[in-house]
Amino acid sequence: MFLSTSFALFFLGSLVNAQSSDNAIGIAAIEAHFTGAGLVPSLLTSFDPTALMTVTFSGVGAISPGQNLTKDQAAPTPEITIVPANSTVSLQGNYTLLMADADVVGTDESVGQTRHWLVNGVTLTGTNSSLNVSTANGVAVTDYAGPAPPEGSGPHRYVILLLPQPSTFSPPANLTQPNVGVSVFHLTDYISTSHLGAPVAGMYFDVEQGTATATLSPTSPVISSTLKPASSGTSTSSGSSPSGSSSSSNAAIAIRGGHSVFAVPAAVCVLFASYMCL
Repeated sequence: MFLSTSFALFFLGSLVNAQSSDNAIGIAAIEAHFTGAGLVPSLLTSFDPTALMTVTFSGVGAISPGQNLTKDQAAPTPEITIVPANSTVSLQGNYTLLMADADVVGTDESVGQTRHWLVNGVTLTGTNSSLNVSTANGVAVTDYAGPAPPEGSGPHRYVILLLPQPSTFSPPANLTQPNVGVSVFHLTDYISTSHLGAPVAGMYFDVEQGTATATLSPTSPVISSTLKPASSGTSTSSGSSPSGSSSSSNAAIAIRGGHSVFAVPAAVCVLFASYMCL
C-alpha cells in the first residue's frame, strides 16, 4: 500500500513538473514570436507574459502565433482562454482585452494602430489549468470587428492582448462608453494614459488580401536552439516560422500544451493514482 501510494504521488508530481516545463516552453516561444515578427520593440517596448493565451476561431480551432487566416476565418469573435505560466502566478481582478492591427512588418507604429476590439472590465473564470476570458460583464467600448486589410497591402499582424486593470485604471474619455466604432488609436499611449499594467498574455495572427504590391521588411524566424530561459524562469524553447507564414506544429503544441497536450493525461493519472491508493 505504502509503495503504491508513494509511486502514485511521485508520478503525479512528475506530471506537474512536466506541465510546468511545457508552459515555460510556451512562454519562451511566444516571446520569441513577438520579437521575430517585429512587434517588439516596434509596437511594444517589451513583452514578458506571465500566462499563455489560446485564441480559438469557429471553424478554425486554436491558432498558432503568426498563423495566416483569411478574412472570413477571422470574422467571428474568437474565444480566449489563458493558462498561468506556473503555480506562483495569480490572475485576479479586472482586465482589458484588446485587438489592434499592427499592419505589416516594418510599419512605423508611431502613427497609430487600428483598434478592432476593446473591452474593459473583463474577468477570468475557471481554474488555473484553463481560465476563460469573459467579456459578459465588461464594457465593450469597441465590439470585435474582423480584419479587413487593404488589397495588396501585405500580411497585417493582428495583435490580441490581455492587460490588468489596477485600481488607478482611468481610460480616456472618448474610450469609456460602449459602441465606439473601429478607428485609429495609439496602443501604447492608451496603455500608459489608462494606467494599465503590462500585458499578461498575448497572441497574434496574420491576414492578407491579394498579393503584396510592395517589398516588405523581413522577419526573424523562431529557432528552437537559440531560445534560452527567460529571466523570470518561465522559458526555454520551441521553434516555428516567421510572421507572414504559418507557425510550425512544434510551436503550436508548445504554446497550447498546458491544457491541450497534458490535460487528458493529467485526468488519466488522477484516476491511476486513485486506483494505486486502493
